[in-house]
Amino acid sequence: MAPSQEATFGLTRRARRTSAPAIRTIAMPAHTNPAGGIFGGWLMAQMDLAAGNAAARRARVRCATVAVDAKTFLSPVFVGDEVSLYAEVVSVSRTSMRVEVEAWRRSREGEETSQVTRAAFTFVAIDAERRPRLIPEASQKHSVRRGAACPGNAATIP
Repeated sequence: MAPSQEATFGLTRRARRTSAPAIRTIAMPAHTNPAGGIFGGWLMAQMDLAAGNAAARRARVRCATVAVDAKTFLSPVFVGDEVSLYAEVVSVSRTSMRVEVEAWRRSREGEETSQVTRAAFTFVAIDAERRPRLIPEASQKHSVRRGAACPGNAATIP
């Protein structure tokens, strides 16, 4: 693996091996685009689900996606590939937070993985009327530090 892929968004290869992905799924024929590859929109939806899970666990309330920055496709996903999505809350403000997500593929025929995309999502915690609300202070279990994750939170990378 190239050094530039070894550590992106602070998610190292070692961290991926020792922690569970937020989502693991299989790319199916129904997810293909007209050219026969996996549709980027399907992959984006999976990433939003992974990021949303991490955001909701940190905020302990409903969260809404308000922005996606720096979406980069690095390599394709093929029908039958196992896709693993890793999400990490990297910063928290009064009502919003930033979640970085990486997607990795593994062919059904092997064990080698490769990163296929990454993106940074911004979420806002919302109340029952769908207005921004304060995000509670982090407990020990949900502390967020750059390069570290929430212990005990399967949706993040230690």
